[in-house]
Amino acid sequence: MSDETEPKPPLRDRLANAAFLAVMGVARLIPYESRIPAVGWFFSQVLAPIAGWRRRIRDNLALARPDLTAAEVEDLVRAVPDNAGRSLAEIYSGEAFTSRIRESNPMEGPGVPSLEAAFKSGRPVILACAHFGNYDAMRAALAARGWPVGALYRPMNNQAFNAHYIPAMRAIAEPIFPRGRAGLTAMLRFLRGGGWMALGFDQYQGDAPELRFFDLPTRTVLTPAELALRNDALIVHIAGIRQPDGLSFKVHVGAPLEHGEPAQMMQALNDDLEQLVRRHMDQWFWIHRRWK
Repeated sequence: MSDETEPKPPLRDRLANAAFLAVMGVARLIPYESRIPAVGWFFSQVLAPIAGWRRRIRDNLALARPDLTAAEVEDLVRAVPDNAGRSLAEIYSGEAFTSRIRESNPMEGPGVPSLEAAFKSGRPVILACAHFGNYDAMRAALAARGWPVGALYRPMNNQAFNAHYIPAMRAIAEPIFPRGRAGLTAMLRFLRGGGWMALGFDQYQGDAPELRFFDLPTRTVLTPAELALRNDALIVHIAGIRQPDGLSFKVHVGAPLEHGEPAQMMQALNDDLEQLVRRHMDQWFWIHRRWK
């Protein structure tokens, strides 16, 4: 279908997209070291209250961390959107972001030697990741080493936003595959050819089995574990951890998971993520409706 016959996105989506592009357009005029915290501040102080994020963060923390003080909760209410804003600004900074990752060589953790061995042998890899720190710091770090990292993504509901968001993701590392039949087919072909797939596992999915996260019941996808089993793929937990300067990262690769029963494998990933989040509470996306 040609562009001329495609329906325009709804007016509301176009207005929201125009506002976002205006913010990012102004941000690009600012040097990188100031741009990233500036967009973080905007998300924390302007967008989060309007979007209802602060209430959702408080609700999730009341469930998962009732031990926190009121002051600690309020700090997180502001810090979590700040990290989200920084991450988006980094994605839209393209080469300025990826070059910093290349130069810093931030890979660490017990799983790094296993990734090196998988690359040498052409073994497929499942990179189990979450909405933590900056997901794209991980992709940039792997791509900088010449490792074949792909990712599965869900196109945004806002079609106007997709027009620039998807190219921004591609500029960091390729390939990326959209959710859906065609994307899944291409992803499986890539994986079976020795590719590495970054797959998220920290969002609620209604038809998934009930596991636990922060000792609360929540439905967790089994897909990363199932794909690892079907394709004899290495599976590791990986995360781009934002450092205290707010601009640099360490990309931590956990020890490989032993293959076993899929639900047990995914529970182990939930447990690993929980420990990581407890150490860096401000870096997980507490805005998600993880528990329902």
